Amino acid sequence: MKGMTVEKRDYYEVLGVSRGASADDIKKAYRSKARDLHPDRNKNNPKAETQFKEVGEAYEVLQDPEKKAAYDHYGHAAFEGGIGGSSRGNGGGGHGHFGHDFSDIFNTIFRDFAGSHGQDGAQTSATRGADLRYNLTITLEQAFTGVRKEAQITTAVPCEACGGNGSATGADPATCTTCAGRGKVRSQQGFFTIERVCPTCSGAGQIIKNPCRSCAGSGRVQRPRAVAVNIPAGVETGTRLRLAGEGEAGMHGGPAGDLYIFLQVRPHDIFEREERTLFCRVPISMVSAALGDRIEVPTIDGGRARVKIPAGSQNGDQMRLRGKGMPAIRSKVHGDMLIELEVETPVNLTEEQKELLVRFQNLSRENNPSMGKFFRSVKQFWDKMKG
Repeated sequence: MKGMTVEKRDYYEVLGVSRGASADDIKKAYRSKARDLHPDRNKNNPKAETQFKEVGEAYEVLQDPEKKAAYDHYGHAAFEGGIGGSSRGNGGGGHGHFGHDFSDIFNTIFRDFAGSHGQDGAQTSATRGADLRYNLTITLEQAFTGVRKEAQITTAVPCEACGGNGSATGADPATCTTCAGRGKVRSQQGFFTIERVCPTCSGAGQIIKNPCRSCAGSGRVQRPRAVAVNIPAGVETGTRLRLAGEGEAGMHGGPAGDLYIFLQVRPHDIFEREERTLFCRVPISMVSAALGDRIEVPTIDGGRARVKIPAGSQNGDQMRLRGKGMPAIRSKVHGDMLIELEVETPVNLTEEQKELLVRFQNLSRENNPSMGKFFRSVKQFWDKMKG
């Protein structure tokens, strides 16, 4: 419905943490939420993708001390109108704008009052280009080895027609005659002197007499381009890479902004990850658990590791493979891989198999110490209740 806006949820509520939560608590809550809401795991839930992005947006603000302080003080208003990061983007990537500092709020307000262009031409203040965000999804294997990717973005680049000058003739900007180059004008109202941004040059102090038609005097135009991104080994979901000078081109020759790559590591079919530790759940038969066995398990580098299962292993028992986990970023140190056993109960038994299992059970009651201890405790509990 037109005229209605959707009120954003509190970022702390989105992550399920209190306002006094530590950085580690916020990070753990984000990982848990992101894992549960990832679209690949919720293909039948149409709301999962929106909730997943909402969690990413909340974490982006709360994990950054400066943005968190701004949010705690101003709430969502701190990031409206270009202040803070945008969570736009879908699929493998997307990009949006970041603000630079809180003074931009007031500059934006003054420009809105004065108008984005002067009466006789275009404003010529050289300003830094906006920072951009790009969401990039990679596989766990790529996070293990590192990978080179291309980010396809559409952004502002220097105008070719005027060379970024903004003038159709290449002429230098002229001093604004309204404010004499000061960028501000004064007017007297009774006993008060009111100073405001010059409406002709929008506070720049200069104007372009003949603005370039291609860029309307801004000195830049929108163009698609590819940016190469070198992703180091060991990254994880939430890792942010900064590419200096790869953001939007500046206005009228100003410096370019930066490009921030936000990484999402896709869930794996075999391995689960917690920082540098990998987990691999391996189903084994009751016979293998009881008698012991040797099995082959995969490793994230594509290799195989032989693992000895001790006789008498129980469901949930773990074995550690040292150095077979994920690497630390820009380090040769690797984490470990934990093999977790899942003892599988056989199904669809034949009559002969059932008879053998019943016979086995009758012969092995003394070989289940935990079971015997539990039922002895239960009997004592019932006897006590009767008494």
